[in-house]
Amino acid sequence: MHTKEEKLEAFGRFLDILDELRVKCPWDRKQTNESLRPNTIEEVYELCDALIKNDKKNICKELGDVLLHVAFYAKIASETGDFDIKDVCDRLSEKLIYRHPHVFGEIKADTAEKVSENWEQLKLKEKDGNKSVLSGVPDALPSMIKAYRIQDKARNVGFDWEQREQVWDKVKEEIGEFQAEIDSMDRDKAEAEFGDLFFSLINTARLYHINPDNALERTNQKFIRRFNYLEEHTLKEGKDLQHMSLQEMDAIWNEAKKKGL
Repeated sequence: MHTKEEKLEAFGRFLDILDELRVKCPWDRKQTNESLRPNTIEEVYELCDALIKNDKKNICKELGDVLLHVAFYAKIASETGDFDIKDVCDRLSEKLIYRHPHVFGEIKADTAEKVSENWEQLKLKEKDGNKSVLSGVPDALPSMIKAYRIQDKARNVGFDWEQREQVWDKVKEEIGEFQAEIDSMDRDKAEAEFGDLFFSLINTARLYHINPDNALERTNQKFIRRFNYLEEHTLKEGKDLQHMSLQEMDAIWNEAKKKGL
């Protein structure tokens, strides 16, 4: 691994390159916070994809792309005199020190759970921190991740099941309520009850230390692999999926499962 001096030198070189691009490159020169934002979202998702696949080479590459966007926003702000990358680093350092009193202060926290509880309480006490327990959950988060974060933040202030096994009664209750609305053909109420059911399943995942977004993405990728196998198999035999029976497709699907796809 590299020394601290080598890391600082590399970061300085990167900032110098960005400064030069901002002046000499027509595309970089015209970028604004608004024009960069969609690309930033895309870059973060590409990083997430590499992380899920544990693709070390691409993780490194995508981290660089995300870092570029962080530095770019700071560069734009420096041009208007609002702040620069030093201010970003300083505020982050101060926040990390403040929120880790068990490392930099006298508070004791021997478990990750206790650290999380302290973290949320400290955020509420900060001058520019969250005004309420749930105010730190971004509105723009994808719904599944938002549900997980809402539940996790509520847990940190004690609003949670006493025993995680208790959540199963809630899941069964929500399944029953959803089924009742499906049977009554009330689409609006059925959607609301499905939301409640989904929320309770995400809560179950949280209680059993399973990341629901990661779990669903694993299933998405598994379905893609098996469906691609099904499609490729039928094409090789000169068949068309639309003209095959479900039983025929199931047989090929099961072949894919046996192959570990």
